[in-house]
Amino acid sequence: MKPRVLVVDDSLTVRMDLLEALEAAGLDAVGCGTIADARAALAKERFDLAILDVRLGDGDGVELLGEIRAQEGPAARTPVMMLSSEAEVKDRIRGLERGADEYAAKPYAVSWVIARARELTQRRAEDPRSVILVIDDSVSFREAMREALEAAGYRAVLAATGEDGLREAAAIRPALVICDGELPGIDGATVVRRLRLDAAHRHTPVIMISGSDIDAGEIGAFEAGVDAYLGKKTPPVEIVARVAALLGSNREAPVASVRSALATQKVLVVGKDLDATIAALRRDAFDVARAASAEDALLLLEHFVPACTVVEASVASCRAIRAAVRRPNAIVAVTADEDSTLAVECLGAGADEVVSRGTAGALLVARVRAQLRRKQAEEEATRERDARVSAALAEARAAHLAEVEKKNAELEVANEELEAFSYTVSHDLRAPLRAIQGFARALEEDEGDRLGEDGKGHLARIHGAAKRMNELIEDLLGLARVTRAEIVRREVDLGEIARAIVSDLRARSPERTAEVVIADGLVVQGDSGLLRAVLENLLGNAWKFTAKKTDGVRIEVGAIVRDGERAFFVADNGPGFDMAHAERLFRPFQRLHSPKEFEGTGIGLATVRRIVVRHGGRVWAESAPGEGAKFWLSLG
Repeated sequence: MKPRVLVVDDSLTVRMDLLEALEAAGLDAVGCGTIADARAALAKERFDLAILDVRLGDGDGVELLGEIRAQEGPAARTPVMMLSSEAEVKDRIRGLERGADEYAAKPYAVSWVIARARELTQRRAEDPRSVILVIDDSVSFREAMREALEAAGYRAVLAATGEDGLREAAAIRPALVICDGELPGIDGATVVRRLRLDAAHRHTPVIMISGSDIDAGEIGAFEAGVDAYLGKKTPPVEIVARVAALLGSNREAPVASVRSALATQKVLVVGKDLDATIAALRRDAFDVARAASAEDALLLLEHFVPACTVVEASVASCRAIRAAVRRPNAIVAVTADEDSTLAVECLGAGADEVVSRGTAGALLVARVRAQLRRKQAEEEATRERDARVSAALAEARAAHLAEVEKKNAELEVANEELEAFSYTVSHDLRAPLRAIQGFARALEEDEGDRLGEDGKGHLARIHGAAKRMNELIEDLLGLARVTRAEIVRREVDLGEIARAIVSDLRARSPERTAEVVIADGLVVQGDSGLLRAVLENLLGNAWKFTAKKTDGVRIEVGAIVRDGERAFFVADNGPGFDMAHAERLFRPFQRLHSPKEFEGTGIGLATVRRIVVRHGGRVWAESAPGEGAKFWLSLG
C-alpha cells in the first residue's frame, strides 16, 4: 500500500506541483487549499505525512499542526513538513515548538521535498537488501530495468539525474545501485565517488552502465569504486543476473545506524547580505534556514542543530554560535573580502573555515561539503572508538563475570563442605557429651555425699559446661538445618506465630510482667517453620535482654512500609548496644555481652540472617546504649 500524503497550501500552483511530483515518486497525495478542507480530510482518514503551508487564507498552518499533535493515538505522531514563503526565524520556532518534523523554505527544490517525504514515510519493515536504485536519464532504459527487476523479486527506485540519484540513495539506503556513466549534471563517476565517501554507502555494490560495450571510461569507473561495468546494450535479464551475483557476494548490508552524508543537510545562514550564498546552497539541495542576526540564530539553535552554520564574519558571532553548537558541527565564516586578520580572529573564535564573499558559489558549496565530510569522519571515528571501548568493556566484564562465577562456585562448594563438616562434628560430639553428662550424674549420685565443697564446685562446673556445650551443638545443628532445608512458601501470619511464642515465654517465666504489643495483618509469603525460628530467636532475645528491668518492660512486633519496601520489626526497651558493633551481631559466635550478663551461644542472629537471606530478603538492627534495640527484616 502506497504512503498517503496530505498537501495543504492555498497556492494552486504549489499544490499541483507537489501533487504531481509526489504521485510520480510513487506516493498517494491529496491536496487541500484551506484549513477547513484539511480538517475534513484529517477527520476522514489517517495520513503518513502532512505537508502544511505556514500561512493560509483561512487560518494558520502552525495551528493546524497543533491540532494534529493534539489527536489521540498514532495520528498524533503523523510526520509533518512545514512550508514557509520566507523561512523566518519566528515561523520556524513556532513550528518546531509545536512538533514539526521538517521545515522547507520557499522557493524549495521539488526533488528535495520528494526525497525528504520518502524518508519521512519510509516503511522500516521493508527488506533493505531488496531495493535497487536505477540512475539513468533514458526513460526507456529505466522502465525496462524496473520491469526486469520487479520480475526477479526486487523493488526498483528510479532517478533521472545524478543529483536525484544521490538524494534517493540517502532516503532509501538501496542494496545496490545501477548508474549510467553519462548523466546530465554530475556524471556517473562523480556519483560513485560521492557514494564511496559516505560511510552509509561505502560498501553498497554499484554497477555502471556505459553507452558502448567497450568504453575508455572503464578504468576511471573502477578507480571511482564501481563493482561491475556493463554496456548499455547488455540485456536487462543479464544485468539482473549480475545484480543477484553481487548481492550474493556482498557481505556488508547497509549501515542503518549511520546517517548518510548524502541525506539532505540542514544549513543555518546567519546574516543579512548572504543572498548569493543561500542561493548557491539551495541549488545544491541544502535545506537552508535563515537568521538575520546572531541573536536570531541563537533562538533557532535552541530548537534544532544544523549540520553546518554559515555566518557573516564577526568574532562575536563566531564565538556565540560556537558556544551554542559544539563540534563536530561546522561553522563557516564569510568575510567581505580577503581580510586575513579577520579570518585569523574568526578561526580563533570557533570557526572551522573562512571564505570571502567573492568566492564562487560552487567553491563555497564545495567547502561546506568538505566540512560536512570532516564532521562525518569525526563521528565515524567516534563510533568506531566507542565500539572498540564497548567491546573491550564487554570482554572485561565477561572475564570478570566468569572469574566471579568460578569463585562463587568454589565458595559454594567450600561452604557446603564446611556445613557438612559442622553438621557431622556437631552430631558426633553428642555421644561423648552424653557420656560426660552421664558420668557426672553418676559421680554426683554415687559419691556426692563424700565430696567436699571443692569437689562439688568442680562437679557443678562440669554440669554447666556440658549444658552450654549441648546448647551450642543444638544451635549449630539448627543453623545447618536452616541452610539445608528446602523452603516451602505459603501464606504465613507472623502475628499469630509471635503470639504463640510469647505465650510459651510467659509460661516459662510466670513471675515476669511485660507489655507485649503485636500488630495485626502481619501476613507474608514464606516458609512457616523457618519464619517461626526467626521469631523465636528475635522474641527470645527481646525477652532475655529485658529480664533485668524491674518494671516498664515493653516488646513490640509490627511492620511499616519504608522506601517502598515492607519491613517487619521486633523492638524492646532493654539495654541496647553500640551501633558500631551492629554488623558483628549477625556473625556466628559473636556476642556483645558476656555470658555472665546474658546467656547465649551467639548463633541465634546468624540463624536469623541465613533464613531471611534464603527468603530473598535482608535483616538489620537499630539501637543505642540504654535505649533498647529494634531488629528489622524484609522478605523478598
